[in-house]
Amino acid sequence: MARLLVVEDEPDIALALRTLLQRQGHEVHHAADGVAGLRAVHSERPELIVLDLGLPQMDGWEVLRRIRDLSDVPVMLLTAAGRDEDKVRGLRAGADDYMTKPFSNNEFIARVAALLRRSGDASYDGTDLVYGDVVLSPARHTVSVAGSPVSVTPQEFRLLAVFLRHQGQLLTQAQLLSLVWEDSSAIGTDRVKFAVLRLRKKLGWEDPECSPLVAVRGMGYRLDAPA
Repeated sequence: MARLLVVEDEPDIALALRTLLQRQGHEVHHAADGVAGLRAVHSERPELIVLDLGLPQMDGWEVLRRIRDLSDVPVMLLTAAGRDEDKVRGLRAGADDYMTKPFSNNEFIARVAALLRRSGDASYDGTDLVYGDVVLSPARHTVSVAGSPVSVTPQEFRLLAVFLRHQGQLLTQAQLLSLVWEDSSAIGTDRVKFAVLRLRKKLGWEDPECSPLVAVRGMGYRLDAPA
């Protein structure tokens, strides 16, 4: 199936996660601290990382930052119960999803499967999508601005593809959760907000007065047609 990395210092939780994932046919590697986790990112080249935040030697925040400096691999964060600020901070820092301990085994497996499915999705057909000086190539799974490559996560790639294919249309947060995250519950709209913020920054659309990617208060987002 897929090669996964679990970075978790609590032995019982690590064993449970490995067992769950191996039962799904995945190849699972484990690291018990942040430093070992980063080494495993380099050596094992995982297709998805399950990352606990409360790690010894190097905490999960620093591990996530360093991962995002070198890779767009999907990252699922594991957070302590009741720490909503961790979820917001993690999404802002580039995590693709999060789960709060304790969590349902079935939900965990479903979330992992969805992340893997999205990361392997070339986003529709092989036709390049062009918007001004922005080019998204599904065939090569690349994004460029004015000819220069831009590093985006699989989630950000899908989000941009959705906006480019629906130019001029208002997309609600519920629609974006369904189209990009395959989440029909419309819960967790912070995922949309921070993914849009990261995408704007990477494309040079940070200035809200000039950005073609417009937030419509209380409704969603719209990518205006290029001038």
